[in-house]
Amino acid sequence: MKFTLKYFCFLSFILFIAACSGDNSIDKDLEKPTISIDYNEGFPLGCTQLLRGETYNFRAQVTDNRELASYSIDIHHNFDHHTHDDQITECDLGALKQAINPLIFIENYAITDEVIRYEINIAITIPKDIDTGDYHCAYSVTDATGWQSRTSVDIKIID
Repeated sequence: MKFTLKYFCFLSFILFIAACSGDNSIDKDLEKPTISIDYNEGFPLGCTQLLRGETYNFRAQVTDNRELASYSIDIHHNFDHHTHDDQITECDLGALKQAINPLIFIENYAITDEVIRYEINIAITIPKDIDTGDYHCAYSVTDATGWQSRTSVDIKIID
């Protein structure tokens, strides 16, 4: 009897381990989406100067191997000369300064069409009363399974 119980427990343990160790990698999304502003209509490119009071179309191409879910645009000042790991180019920066009335633009958008390729194209007006100087423009994209990629560029807002 003891032998049968030990044998049954051992066999159950082996079956449990075998059931849990299946390879489900076929169903897993292991790729991050991509972002590119390096094409004819991509905007802004690194070191682009934007005029206060003007409207610009911020454009980037995003792709994924399965399905895109959302993206965001983040424009914030760089008066302290911080950097981002994902910056494409570095530009000559102005003097360090304190922000008085900086532009802070952070918006999230859904991609609802279950697509693998999408062009971000958002018109943004640069307010006339914001601080001029160094800024970052960051794009972020998330796919349907939660993978995220981002890229950012240095820009300048001028009079």
